[in-house]
Amino acid sequence: MTALDAEQAKRWRLILGAAAEEKLLSAVGGSASGGLLDEESLLMDEALAAIYDGTSGEAGAGGASGAGGAGGGSRSAGLGASAPKLAKWLGDVRSFFPTDIVSVIQADAVQRKGLTRLLFEPELLSQVKPDIGMVATLMSLRGQIPERTKETARALVREVVDEIVKRLASDLARAVTGALNRRRHSPLPSLTGLDWGRTIRSNLNHYDRERKQLVPEKVYFFDRARKSKEWTVILDIDQSGSMANSVIYASIVGSIFASMPSLDTRVVAFDTEVVDLTEACANDPVDLLFGIQLGGGTDINKSVAYCESFVTEPKKTIFLLVSDLYEGGNRTEMIRRLRDMHESGVRTICLLALSDDGVPAYDEDVARKLSQYGIPCFGCSPDKLPELIEGALKGMDLQGLAERVKQGRGQ
Repeated sequence: MTALDAEQAKRWRLILGAAAEEKLLSAVGGSASGGLLDEESLLMDEALAAIYDGTSGEAGAGGASGAGGAGGGSRSAGLGASAPKLAKWLGDVRSFFPTDIVSVIQADAVQRKGLTRLLFEPELLSQVKPDIGMVATLMSLRGQIPERTKETARALVREVVDEIVKRLASDLARAVTGALNRRRHSPLPSLTGLDWGRTIRSNLNHYDRERKQLVPEKVYFFDRARKSKEWTVILDIDQSGSMANSVIYASIVGSIFASMPSLDTRVVAFDTEVVDLTEACANDPVDLLFGIQLGGGTDINKSVAYCESFVTEPKKTIFLLVSDLYEGGNRTEMIRRLRDMHESGVRTICLLALSDDGVPAYDEDVARKLSQYGIPCFGCSPDKLPELIEGALKGMDLQGLAERVKQGRGQ
């Protein structure tokens, strides 16, 4: 075999675990005593073994291999119940794997091994790579996090929130201000709202050469480019466990909207009950996230009924329902409410997902019926949301806009 084949054998050894060592060595013509892994690769192997070899839980620590564990063998590595071992494992994982793989391994540590100690010990939690998946896990376990860990947990969530705000805030603000009042003029005089460009261009033929002054015949003003509370944006967020990443993104987007003076923003979360998070949204998005309880049933109809009270000017309202549309309440009435809202002039959109992970399972029958009424139902990545909001504010055709957003997402 070539050197490249030997490298491939090492990779397969890391995937399949120690049980595959002898056969892989035989394939490359080596001996059982030689080994395929160097010192660094052995450390990587131990980090993987702790989660993916065997079937034991947190106390035992060995796990099934990533490929199912060739031959069913078990590696000798493990996390055990020792905090130092767990801290070393976290350090090794972050040292030897790319950040996206670290996120997967950390999530598997919690889900497959029940390693909730990652979240309950401040010294361990501080070493966890902050990502949206870990934030979702913290949200789902918020009632179990001990007091000594809460500040560390908040710091981790804060880091993820700040990263998402940095990623989205400027584009969302640009989309909103770009859509509102940029080319509409008013006869009401206001120096701060004077459109100098159009005024000068329209009055160039009135230039007094002798006095070297422009004497405008007509002056143009913008119609208050940052008019207070010109539009209402309602975010109605499904708290189902399957919607975890969408809930996080939608909540943070709600806090960004709440910071814009031109928008009257309402943020509502629901399962079988409805929780109005508007006040928390206007203050601190971290508080907002810890105010959400993932999981539980779903009553979309009840939440839509609650949100109807915020619609005072339908043609100046955007309603974003973030849900997979699996309705545990009155499905027929829910569809009717959404149809009536749309027909009244509200810019009604259903986001089956607001995440980078693709569209989850959703109720295709409900989505099809809503689409027939002109309500687009689709998944949207956070980076595409500014385009969607700007188009909705400009009065663009939502079905066509949804198609462009979907194509841009590759779905």
